[in-house]
Amino acid sequence: MKNKYMPTALSLYINYFIHGIGVIILAQNMAALANQWGTNDGGVAVVISSLGIGRLIVLLVSGWLSDKFGRKPFVILGVITYLIFFAGILLSKSITVAYIFGILAGIANSFLDSGTYPALMEMFPKSKGTANVIIKAFISAGQFALPLFVSFLVANQVWYGWSFVICIVVMALNLLFISMGGKFPKANADAEVETAEANSDAADDEEVESPGNLWLDGTLFILYGYISQATFYLVSQWLSQYGQQVAGMSDVSSRALISYYSVGSIVCVLVTAVLADKAVKEIQFLGVYTCLSFLSLLLMYLFPTAVMCSIMSFVVGFSAAGGVMQLGLTVMSFFFPKGKGTITGAFYTAGSIASFTIPLITGAMSKNLANVILFDVFIALIGFILAVCITVRYHHLFKPTTKGARDLESDQR
Repeated sequence: MKNKYMPTALSLYINYFIHGIGVIILAQNMAALANQWGTNDGGVAVVISSLGIGRLIVLLVSGWLSDKFGRKPFVILGVITYLIFFAGILLSKSITVAYIFGILAGIANSFLDSGTYPALMEMFPKSKGTANVIIKAFISAGQFALPLFVSFLVANQVWYGWSFVICIVVMALNLLFISMGGKFPKANADAEVETAEANSDAADDEEVESPGNLWLDGTLFILYGYISQATFYLVSQWLSQYGQQVAGMSDVSSRALISYYSVGSIVCVLVTAVLADKAVKEIQFLGVYTCLSFLSLLLMYLFPTAVMCSIMSFVVGFSAAGGVMQLGLTVMSFFFPKGKGTITGAFYTAGSIASFTIPLITGAMSKNLANVILFDVFIALIGFILAVCITVRYHHLFKPTTKGARDLESDQR
C-alpha cells in the first residue's frame, strides 16, 4: 500500500484516532459532565444523541459535494468542526449549549466521512477494503486509550478536561499538515479508469450501468448501515455501566471493558487485513461477523458475570466494531461503483440516524441496563439477517463465470 499518498493517508487515520475518542468521550466523562451541566446520566445521553443529528443534517449532501469538489476541503472542514466541539464542551455550562456543540461533533464526523472514505478508496484502488478497515483500527485505538486515561485522571483526582485538551492539540497539528501538505487524488479517478476499461470491451459507447438495483440493494445497504452502527454504538456507550451495575464490577474494571472491546476491534482489523490480502472477499466477512455479534451479546445478556462480560466485550468488539461497517460500505461500492462520495453519504446517513435514535431509546431504558443489552441482541440478530440477504444478492449479481466477478476479484487482489 506504499505510494505517494501514504503520508496523507496516515494523517487521515490520525483524525479517526481522535474521532474514536470523540465517540465515547462524553460517556466516559458522564459524571463530571452531568455535574457541569446540572443534569443526570439520562441528560448526558440526550447530548450524546445530538451527534447523530449533526451527522444527519449534512452527511448526504456533503458526500455528493465531495464527489463534485474533491475530498480535501471536507476533511479540513471536519477537523475544524471537531476542534470547535472539543473546546465547546469544555466551555458549556448547560445541557442546551452542550447539545449544540454535540450537533457540531456529528457534523464534523460527516465531513470527515464524506472526504476520507472515498479518498482512501481512490488512494488504494487495489486494497479498498483494507484501507477502509484500517480506519476502524485507529478508531478502536482511540477507544482503547481513552478509558485508561480517564481512569488515571479519576484515580488521581485530576481535571477531566485534559482528555479534551489532548484531542484539541493533536487535531490542530493534523490540520496544519493536511492544509499545507496533504495530497489527494482526483475524486472518482478510479471509477473513471474502471468505466473506461469496461467501455473498451463493449460494442458501443454506452455508459456501463451499476450492477446493483437501487431500490432492492440500496434499501438492504441503507438498513445495514443503520443496524451495523446501532449494534456497536449502543454497546460502546453502555458497556461500562452495564458491567458496573449488572455484572457487579468495580469502576476501574467496568471501564476496562471498553478497552477489551477496543482491543477486539483492533485484532479484527488485523485479521481482516491478512485474510483480505489472501484474496478472501469482503462479502465473506459480513455474515460471519454479524453472527458473532449476535451470539456474543446474547451470552453477555444471559450470563452477566465479570468474566463473561470481559470475554464477550472482546468478542463483540472484534465482530461488531472491527470494521464490519466499513466492509459493508466497501461491498456497497461494488454494487454502485460510481459516486463513492454519494454512496458514503447515503450509507452513513443511515448510521447517523442510529447515532441519534439509539441514545434516546437506551436513555429511556437506562433504569434497567439488562434490557439495554437485550435490545442490542435483537438489533444484532436483524443485522445478521440483512448480511445474509446482501450475501445472496452479491452471489446473484457477481457470478464467478461473469466478467464482472473476475474484475471484482482482480480488484480485491
